[in-house]
Amino acid sequence: MSNNTLNYRNAVILAPMVRIGTLPMRMLSLDYGADIVYGEELIDHKMLQCTRTVNELLGTIDFVQEDGSVVFRTCEKEANQVVFQMGGMGAALLSQPDKVRQILTTLVENVRKPVTCKIRLCPTLEETLHFCHLVESCGVAAVAIHGRRKEERPRHANHNDIIREIAHQISIPVIANGGSMDISSNADVERFRSETGCSSVMLARSAQWNASIFRKDGILPTNDVIRAYLKYAVDYDNTYENSKYCIQQILHEQLQTSLGFSFKATKSMADICQLWDMEGYLRDVTAARKQMETSLKRLHAASEADDGGRKHLKAAADDDNDNHVQMRVKFVRSDFREDKLPKTLLLEWRRRVRQPPAPFHTEERPSDRQFRSTVELDGKKYSSSLWAKSKKYAEHAAAIVCLRHLGVLSETVSSEQDTVESNGCVISTESCHAIEDV
Repeated sequence: MSNNTLNYRNAVILAPMVRIGTLPMRMLSLDYGADIVYGEELIDHKMLQCTRTVNELLGTIDFVQEDGSVVFRTCEKEANQVVFQMGGMGAALLSQPDKVRQILTTLVENVRKPVTCKIRLCPTLEETLHFCHLVESCGVAAVAIHGRRKEERPRHANHNDIIREIAHQISIPVIANGGSMDISSNADVERFRSETGCSSVMLARSAQWNASIFRKDGILPTNDVIRAYLKYAVDYDNTYENSKYCIQQILHEQLQTSLGFSFKATKSMADICQLWDMEGYLRDVTAARKQMETSLKRLHAASEADDGGRKHLKAAADDDNDNHVQMRVKFVRSDFREDKLPKTLLLEWRRRVRQPPAPFHTEERPSDRQFRSTVELDGKKYSSSLWAKSKKYAEHAAAIVCLRHLGVLSETVSSEQDTVESNGCVISTESCHAIEDV
């Protein structure tokens, strides 16, 4: 996406909302006419802990934590209309202009995408204007203004007059926000746009209650919106918990009806789909996905076969032809004491020889969420040729290869059931039970 892809003028925008702005709601809003959609606000430290993966099953790009949970998911269909929302300090930054300048300037100078900023009002118009001029000077593409001060709640009137004054005095696009309590139709959107003097409007609550608020032809019945939402939730394998939360917001005025009570009693995605006659769609998509997953596994297995799979121990050359040691090893949890796991043993050995910890590098196979890890030590790389069910297990397997090659780990380990012998080493080919990564 180039810097000129997003146009923040004359746009109607889905606001960043925690737990609401996940992929299904963003896609639904775009279908109904939103020009730009913001993701839910995410903390930078959380993203730094994620691994970017290509999800072949869903056709998405996922940012995944070590425990397998997806922090952010996006797809090609929204590529030129989605904004990644990063936050963490909220309105507290209004009183820290120097820090704001540092953050925004650093982002603008180092990120190839347009950077925007969303703020609340300062105590006075003059302070808010000063703050917006500071934001403007940092080179951001637009500023969204929620027309309430940080202590004000939705029941307080939105200060449309202050937004209007700011929009007249700065050169970058100003996006009006905070008017949802008075917006229930496209006509109301246009009125809010006119009252604030902004070319663009950002909708939060009115969109979470009914995303068809973006339709110029009028809003749709709640059940129609929920069915359309569920289709995207199923298509993109959205979690049951997040899907239920989003539908709960759509049902907000109907939660005390018989439908609302039935909805609150649901315990799974299948239960939710059944309420809106979508169980057949869920079943068909799930079956198709399993079939595709099987095909992808076969494809990967074929490409990774080494000598018909009959070599149980091998030294494999990497790009330098002689610096990569690889063995066919799986980590079996029951073979090691809690305080003597392979990574711990490797760390202790490195300490004894007065060397720093060895770094691990782990890759994930998107088709089945399997992991393989490599540990680097004194110019050599060590890894197992087998994929593991979790990042932790993959790292332990790599540590075993390293320890065995160095002669640090004993030649024999206990095994549960299926073992193979190679060069005098007894290595288990079956993994013990482990918590599956989601």
